[in-house]
Amino acid sequence: MAKRDYAAAVGALNTLQSNFSIVDAIRKSGKGMNQQAIPEMIEWCRKIGYEPSDFDRLRAIHIAGTKGKGSTSAFVSSILAQYIRPSSESPVSPTKIGLYTSPHLRSVRERIQIDNNSISEELFTKYFFEVWDRLEAAADADNTPEGVPTKPVYFRYLTLTALHAYLTEGVDSAVIECGIGGEYDSTNILLKPTVTAVTSLGIDHTAMLGSTLPEIAWHKAGIFKPGSVAFSAPQKDEAVAVLQERAKERDTELHVINVHPDLASNKIKLGLSAAFQKINASVAIAVAAAHLRALGHTSVPDPTTTPHIELPAEFIKGLEEVRWPGRCEVRREKNVAWHIDGGHTLESIEVTGQWFAEQMAAANAAPGSAKAAPRIMIFNQQTRDANALAKALYTALQTGITADSTSPFTHVIFTTNQTFSEGYKPDLVSINTNQQDVDTLAVQKALAKTWSEIDTTAEVKVLKTIEEAVTTARGIAGDWAEEAGAEAEVMVLITGSLHLVGGALEMLETHPAK
Repeated sequence: MAKRDYAAAVGALNTLQSNFSIVDAIRKSGKGMNQQAIPEMIEWCRKIGYEPSDFDRLRAIHIAGTKGKGSTSAFVSSILAQYIRPSSESPVSPTKIGLYTSPHLRSVRERIQIDNNSISEELFTKYFFEVWDRLEAAADADNTPEGVPTKPVYFRYLTLTALHAYLTEGVDSAVIECGIGGEYDSTNILLKPTVTAVTSLGIDHTAMLGSTLPEIAWHKAGIFKPGSVAFSAPQKDEAVAVLQERAKERDTELHVINVHPDLASNKIKLGLSAAFQKINASVAIAVAAAHLRALGHTSVPDPTTTPHIELPAEFIKGLEEVRWPGRCEVRREKNVAWHIDGGHTLESIEVTGQWFAEQMAAANAAPGSAKAAPRIMIFNQQTRDANALAKALYTALQTGITADSTSPFTHVIFTTNQTFSEGYKPDLVSINTNQQDVDTLAVQKALAKTWSEIDTTAEVKVLKTIEEAVTTARGIAGDWAEEAGAEAEVMVLITGSLHLVGGALEMLETHPAK
């Protein structure tokens, strides 16, 4: 590999076997591959020079869950950032915070953050190729036979890169979000996290995790460790029972966290505004407090004995200043209010629908609002039961439909996750898809048929790229503004896939409205 710049690193990363093919292989193997995941991951770590115990230095927080685990991780990291002090000023950590999440929206570097900023292209490239070279050297030393993989798959490789970067950069508090599941997730090589947490559970990744809540809870609780405080968001009784049993097996106690009173009363204005974020923020409060106490911050109240702790000023600031793009985010440009959320499971898409319904109701109640304004949805989901997601979204949106309307949208656009018609950004290449389905627009055509059946009044389109979808929505809004006035605003919902959201954000920022 001659060239060693950022584009070369992302290009090399994209050559690694995709998560899509791994999930598919596990499904076909009857989940047998799952059980080899941790031993294999430990072996990859050793090939780059680390034992799992080396990661104890990161003082990690480990977070699993079906929905909300990224937002919860972001809340925790934002709170901890308020406590950063140089080691010369304070003997108590943290001095540097890592945040490892997935997937990314616009840049793969988003997955590996330090002090709530994506690492630079220069640092990503440096650590990516250091891991690459160590794996190449290990393969040479072991005389690895031809045809045997010398690199782990995409997510595992990024996990290695993140852990290597954090250790080298001196991170002393790392918030690590699981990829899929917990028990067999590649992040579950952490031996001594200070805190573990399970966010809201739902049915997802059934090929790997099972099709019932107790089965899924078993996997998620696999991150519990002896000596680590364990928290959970409120769950159905059948899930809580499994989490408690698993906690007991791991010699720890599970604490279920309800919404903090200061959030329930709207005393604090969260940086992530949707109502469902209150439970994510409440879990994050408990996690951050337990972690800070483990680091020696004795002034922070103990969330295991006082569930609704009195919030220090640093916590309030962290909750209010958190940023997590593409999750219940509203962006405005001329004549368009883009409502963007990466909901992509049945439960999360229902929540997205409820949020947008609230937004529709507020817009309809605004003085002088143009009630007959177009409303547009841009949607894709390539790898799950897209039709079920679309139906769930339609049902959830019914509460936002007003007396003068029978449909949540006048226009519905189904697109792929391909961002641009010509040219592409390597970070935005979606590898978790069946390429033949993408090329033939098979999923999009099926979605269009489904939506036309459940909503006969909407104008439904299938478009190849996100660029075309955004351009079409802008055209509809512009035409409406000519009739309704220059200040008229059209609401657009972009949802169904984090890959779609990432491409849409890239399009909105690099190709702003004229």
